[in-house]
Amino acid sequence: MRNRLFFLKYTAIALIVTFAVGLFSGRTVWSANARLTDIVVTNTRDHLIVYFSVADCFTEDMEKAINNGVSTTFTFFVKLWGVREWWWDDNIADIKVSHEIRYDSLKKVYVLRLSSSDNKPVYIKDFEEAKKLMSEIVGLKVTELRNLQRGKRYQISMMAELDKIRLPFYFHYVFFFLSLWDFETDWYTVDFKY
Repeated sequence: MRNRLFFLKYTAIALIVTFAVGLFSGRTVWSANARLTDIVVTNTRDHLIVYFSVADCFTEDMEKAINNGVSTTFTFFVKLWGVREWWWDDNIADIKVSHEIRYDSLKKVYVLRLSSSDNKPVYIKDFEEAKKLMSEIVGLKVTELRNLQRGKRYQISMMAELDKIRLPFYFHYVFFFLSLWDFETDWYTVDFKY
């Protein structure tokens, strides 16, 4: 028991020192260049749908943390407004979608949960493919077309953010500076007429 406590104590100290060195080394921990790209607003027979990707959202430190088992979540926000000239804009849709990735070191697979795809676990061995799925929104249904009026102007806005890292046990109290890892993109807005 005493050896186990000794090991845990010095492991915690080593982790604190490692993260502190990383914090004060001048390296950027978060991606200041994360941005939305490949934005497409279109429709099916019944729905208005949107496609977009987040570019430059994975840093080297984030990839290392994911490969060490730290669960990471991207949250995407999509808002649809009906534009009115002399009145407040009409809020038609306000959607929040989450993509979570976790590495299972025993099975050597990445486990993804995409709320835009029914939140069922997806198992992927290739990290590049997992990163691609994490950073894409594909065919997200924003609203039914019956909620839109022909000839009217609309705006759809979207953004993405990396949720705060959740460490196991009480490490999140010790490693408070991991909040520097958080990022969010700017809001991107597309105007269109239906």
